[in-house]
Amino acid sequence: MNENIKYFAGAAAVVGLSIGAVIYISRHPSVPPPDEPAIPVAAPEPTAVPEEPAVKYPLPQAEVQEPLPALNESDLPMRNSLEELIGKESVQQFVIPKDLVRHIVVSVDNMPEEKVAERLRPMIPTPGRFAVAGPEEAPMLDPSNYGRYKPLVQLIRSTDTKSLIAIYSRYYPLFQEAYESLGHPPEYFNDRLIEVIDHLLAAPELEGPIALAQPNVLYEFADPKLESSSAGQKVLIRMGPENARAVKDKLREMRGELVTQHPGN
Repeated sequence: MNENIKYFAGAAAVVGLSIGAVIYISRHPSVPPPDEPAIPVAAPEPTAVPEEPAVKYPLPQAEVQEPLPALNESDLPMRNSLEELIGKESVQQFVIPKDLVRHIVVSVDNMPEEKVAERLRPMIPTPGRFAVAGPEEAPMLDPSNYGRYKPLVQLIRSTDTKSLIAIYSRYYPLFQEAYESLGHPPEYFNDRLIEVIDHLLAAPELEGPIALAQPNVLYEFADPKLESSSAGQKVLIRMGPENARAVKDKLREMRGELVTQHPGN
């Protein structure tokens, strides 16, 4: 039973007992005799209302030129904003514009987990097939895979960070609404975003060949430690060290913009 249910159940019980007492007194107006003193009833202790978690990285309130759309009607405005930021062709090439805010929130939230649901990703899958090098008994991650990620990494590198954060801040109430709809406790999505950025920045940086294993149909990292990495960290490993460094540089820039009001973090 969660704390809110406990609180309302406790309140209902107090109200119920109070009503019962009023009914009893109405029906029995006489005072107890002296040899039967009334038993004092201790007042119920107030039930503590659970405090919401403290917000670590509150975003400054964005200057709103016009009201925000409803979350379920935000795809077109979000797409228009992205087209202004990265261009219409880039949006068509990389972005799945349906349920964009919800899918961004779900993907960010799942990055530190083992898997991210394909159908909930906001980005179009990277083109090309996964390439494997080396002999069958000792497969390796083929460095030719890294080229598949270059167009997206180049877009990430060239995107103006301040403008990106401005769009995020403008639509932040929708991101928060989508985050709360996942069934989380009342937490702050921007805090979760910073947490996930820090998790991705901690991804291992590998310069040498990466050994693979094929226990079933799909390949996986031969090193159990790498294989146990999160979905987000595995993407950074698979895209190669140069691409990963570029993405991490952008993540650091974003983090810097998001925590400007909180020096030392």
